[in-house]
Amino acid sequence: MSYLSMVEAKLPPGFRFHPRDDELICDYLNPKVLSSSSSSGDASATVNFPVMVDVDLNKCEPWDLPDIACVGGKEWYFFNLRDRKYATGQRTNRATMSGYWKATGKDRQIIRKGAVVGMRKTLVFYQGRAPKGKKTDWVMHEFRIEGRGDLPPMYPGKGFLQE
Repeated sequence: MSYLSMVEAKLPPGFRFHPRDDELICDYLNPKVLSSSSSSGDASATVNFPVMVDVDLNKCEPWDLPDIACVGGKEWYFFNLRDRKYATGQRTNRATMSGYWKATGKDRQIIRKGAVVGMRKTLVFYQGRAPKGKKTDWVMHEFRIEGRGDLPPMYPGKGFLQE
């Protein structure tokens, strides 16, 4: 039995983890990023949230993620380092072995106490290669921190996945 399964077994009946967008940014992502940047790459010094695991979304297919999450339901939360398509560029690599995540719609601002704290981007998974990929029902909401001058430049964003 995995650590997350043991945590889930100890939760009271009916417990659900459904943080608001601003809580995801301010209470989960921000502490994770700050602890990661201060630890100089030491994974043991990072903040540990039992309902969120680190995942490389470029090496996992969406249908494999429920097993990785180890927490039931139709929504899963992951930390994911953003992969660059080119080492010197700004474009994000969102390809997997069998498809790719395509951005849809416009980025949404996440506001707390009147200030923009982050952005949410909606992505849909397509099987195959662009431009002939076939749209699937897999949707991911990617969150990134905005408006913080004390974060390391170009620190990768983190993601959240929803079926």
